[in-house]
Parts: sequence; C-alpha cells; structure tokens
Amino acid sequence: YLDVLRLLVNNKCLLQKQNCLLSFCLQQSELNSFLWTIKRDPPSYFYGTIHVPYTRVWDFIPENSKQAFQESSIVCFELDLTDPYTISALSSCQLLPQGENLQDLLPRDIYRRLKTHLEYVKLMLPSWMTPDQRGKGLYADYLFNAIAGNWERKRPVWVMLMVNSLTEADIKTRGAPVLDLYLAQEAQRMRKRTGAVEKVEEQCHPLNGLNFSQVIFALNQTLLQQESLRAGGLQVPYTTEHLIKHYNCGDLNSIIFSHDTSQVPNFKNATLPASEQVTAQEIELYFRQELIYKRNERMGRRVRALLEEQPDKSFFFAFGAGLISQRLSFEIMLFLGTNLDFKPLRNGLFFLRRKFVAVILPLMKSPSR
Repeated sequence: YLDVLRLLVNNKCLLQKQNCLLSFCLQQSELNSFLWTIKRDPPSYFYGTIHVPYTRVWDFIPENSKQAFQESSIVCFELDLTDPYTISALSSCQLLPQGENLQDLLPRDIYRRLKTHLEYVKLMLPSWMTPDQRGKGLYADYLFNAIAGNWERKRPVWVMLMVNSLTEADIKTRGAPVLDLYLAQEAQRMRKRTGAVEKVEEQCHPLNGLNFSQVIFALNQTLLQQESLRAGGLQVPYTTEHLIKHYNCGDLNSIIFSHDTSQVPNFKNATLPASEQVTAQEIELYFRQELIYKRNERMGRRVRALLEEQPDKSFFFAFGAGLISQRLSFEIMLFLGTNLDFKPLRNGLFFLRRKFVAVILPLMKSPSR
C-alpha cells in the first residue's frame, strides 16, 4: 500500500508543494509523532517542539499530540516565554558590561567585516520578505531592528548567533510565534497552569562561558560562512527549511535537531588548519556538554521532582525535540525512574494533512510502515 501511495504522490509532486513533502516523508525509514507518554494515572507527556513559526508545522502535528496537550492540566516549558522577566533577563544577559562596546573588543578586521555584512543584510532584507509578511504589516526596518538592534552593545557570542540567523531563509519565517511560544499562549488561553524547568541564567551562562579566543574564532567562522553564501560558493547543510521538513515528517534525526536545540552553528570544516580544527572541536564538545547533556540531567531531575510532588496531575512537558529525541530521551528517562514507561507513540502516516485523507484512505485499509 505504501508503494502505491508513493507512486501517486510522486506523480503529483511537481504540481503541489504539500505532495512533495509527502513524497519526502514516505522515503523516511521511521516516522514519529514527537510525543512520548509517561504511563501513570493520569498520564503525563513529553512533546518535542521546534523553534520555528507554529504556522509552518501545526497542520502536520498529529491529533494524539494535540489531544494530549488539551487533556493535560499543567504545561511546562524550558523557559516561560510569556513572562516579561524572562524576556528582559534574556536580553540583559546578551549585553556587554556597562561602558563596553564591540568596536573596542573585536579585532579591527572582524569588526569591519561584521559591519559590512549587517549593512548588506539591511539592504537585502526588503527583497527577502514574503508578500504574506508585508501583508501582515511587517516592515523591513522594524524586522532588522527587532533582530539586530543595539548589536554594538552585545557580547560577541550573541552577535555570532544573530549573524547566523540573519539569512534569507530565516527572515522568511519571521512574523508568527514560534511553536513553543504558541503552545504557551494556548495554555494561557485555555487557563491551564504553566511553568518552566529552567532559569534564564542556565541557558545564558554556557554561551557566555566561551573564552575570548574561542568566541573570536566562532564569529570569524560565522562571517566566513555568510560571506561565502553571499558569493554563492557555499551551501548550508542544515537550513530552517531542512529542519521544518524533517520535523513535519517526524524524522528523529538527532544531528539536525541538536542544531535547533543548541542554536549554535557547526564550525567543523575539513579545510581548516589542524589548530583551528582543534578549536572547532573544543567548541562543539563544550556546547554539546553544556547545552544538551548537562541540560538533560538538570531538566530530568526537575521533571522527576514535579511528577513526584503532584502525582494526581497530568503534565505536558514541551521541550526542544533535540533534547528528547533518540538516545537523548533515554538520558532523561534514567532520571525519571524505572517505574515510568517512557516511549513514543507512533503512526506511520501521522503527517498527512486532512485534505489528503479523502484521497489516501480508500487506498489503505490500515496504517503500515
């Protein structure tokens, strides 16, 4: 049945963008719903989110995940993005100490290249925006200032992340709440209790913990990547579009989703000199340890405490998919205790939009993988 479905979808792939996504999804060896259940009475859930506009993924999220969200009484996130203090603290931790600015800190050549690149982005940004964004009243100047405003006062590591996000593909996704924020807003609208298992400082301090030479290396490599993109000489391996496509297909690819979880670009490059290869590997290992492994351990302890303190409540934990997918999910499981059954709910065809069901269901008597 799946072979027949693949043939039907591939024949229409050139005509409809959604069908092309279906064709891509059907090529995956294992499809998941990003929903794990903690079996107890009442049940609780882990759900893997993604840091992209919810409008790009919501229609592909299966009903079992939406139902679990609706039936849960308490919804917990990594951070509470609806709390004004959280947003203020996130902004403050990115800033240099009072009286310092980037021009005084950065090597002259890197500062010049950074300024040139930001001027290029500001010039190109109007042409990168979509008609839908313009129709919603988004202006290029507003968007640029929202992302890059006050950049000369930011710490170099945050400027590096900012530059990495100022691409045409990322600009086109701006304007709607990311999935995490949308779920938080929906939880408030439904009058659910909400909470967070992390503090702002726990996400900020690891990024601010790189030494100066590592930060300069990272910023320089990021600028080199963007300059190569501008010249047409580089293809980025994992773009936002790749992330969305794999997420909508339920493809638990830890390589891709770990980039979304850490939000840090990959600096390893076969063309780097040996000494710089070492630096790139040190940075990658540092971020993986601080932003994934240590976070898993810390969040696992706090999740366990919440579950033990309120055994009569149904929790919905919405964390980054990179944190709870594949083997990383088992690290959290270890901290939950062996009395909890922690496994994904799967359905090989969960990703199908409702509009395709009328066409596909007559061809299939039961889901198959």
